[in-house]
Amino acid sequence: MEEWVDCSVVSEDDALQDEYGHMDDSGLTFTTKELQLDCGETLVDAQLRYRSWGTLNEKKDNAIVVCHALTGNAALDDWWGSFLGDGLPFDTSKYFIVCSNLLGSCYGTTGPTSINPATGEKYGPDFPLVTVRDAVRLQKLMLREQEGVKSVKCVIGGSLGGMQTLEWLFDDNDPLHQEGDAPYVRSAIPMACGLYHHTWQIATSELQRQALYADPNFLNGNYEKQPATGLSLARQIAMVSYRSHQAYDDKFGRRRVNEAGDEVEEVGESLDAPFSVEKYLTYQGEKFISRFDANSFLTLTRLMDTHNIGRDRGNTTDADGNVRGSVAEAANSLVQPVHVVGIDSDALYPISEQEDLAKALPFSELSIIRNNDGHDGFLLAQDAIAPIIRAFLEEHD
Repeated sequence: MEEWVDCSVVSEDDALQDEYGHMDDSGLTFTTKELQLDCGETLVDAQLRYRSWGTLNEKKDNAIVVCHALTGNAALDDWWGSFLGDGLPFDTSKYFIVCSNLLGSCYGTTGPTSINPATGEKYGPDFPLVTVRDAVRLQKLMLREQEGVKSVKCVIGGSLGGMQTLEWLFDDNDPLHQEGDAPYVRSAIPMACGLYHHTWQIATSELQRQALYADPNFLNGNYEKQPATGLSLARQIAMVSYRSHQAYDDKFGRRRVNEAGDEVEEVGESLDAPFSVEKYLTYQGEKFISRFDANSFLTLTRLMDTHNIGRDRGNTTDADGNVRGSVAEAANSLVQPVHVVGIDSDALYPISEQEDLAKALPFSELSIIRNNDGHDGFLLAQDAIAPIIRAFLEEHD
């Protein structure tokens, strides 16, 4: 089933603010002695920072897991706060809501800014390659071992959060799953993502990484202070990809601003004045360097590029007899109900990817949100997304 939801009137005139509010590393901490990574390395004393709302029931099966996007954190109440609370889609009177900071990030979970137990120094550029599956593996360990969750009602997330959501559906990345057990996750709502990271998205991530590499203060990741120019530019590139042509045109047009920040006509001496959109991008870059780490940014964009549900899943083998799997086989193996959500103006993860995802999953439905916000519509179009979440959670136990 495919559903179109028109929320073009939801976007406010000033809707191009940063998608996250206050950011910090507050929360609970889970530690596992060893985390085996897909790259073959082992993280010792890997930590996961997370937050929770509501109460786990006696059956320990009313948990809802929410996964954040690239530069988010565990503070779900800050970036999807309208969904969270008594009687809201993430109903804290009915569900136990958990949101974790992503492996490799800089908000309390082990990443490049963490201390390497082997050296007593920060990992920095020596932090190993981590995958979406590694991140989900750590989250599952926390949920099972520290919170005692027996079964997850639903996993929900957008963008990189949607990629994690898809990985949660597979139990081959769960160290505690036993053969013959029912799926640990009973349903999912992935938004604004696809079956794997496409070439266009990898290229966009690489362009942002190249901005960091070009900063003389980056020093191959061995910097003592942030490579501010490169990190700022990387964020500005990202902000363009997160929104749409229409959103930028509606907000800024060809308006220019003077040094005082006042709009001026595009005539005479004012032709030297910067465009309003230039000032906006500069502001976003400056804001980002105050809240994020360059090596964490590299780690997470590379992690995002590893997204591929078909990797090593299925019966397809190479000439040496190694299982390579396929996207189609992996998707077809899933038995849980899934509601896919896309934004029709998303240029970074276009609707065609959500359509392909919904077609590949045996038990799926698709909702497409009509608005001009672009990729960040999954964060901004909350009034349109809320009833989709609520209805799906009520329909599927």
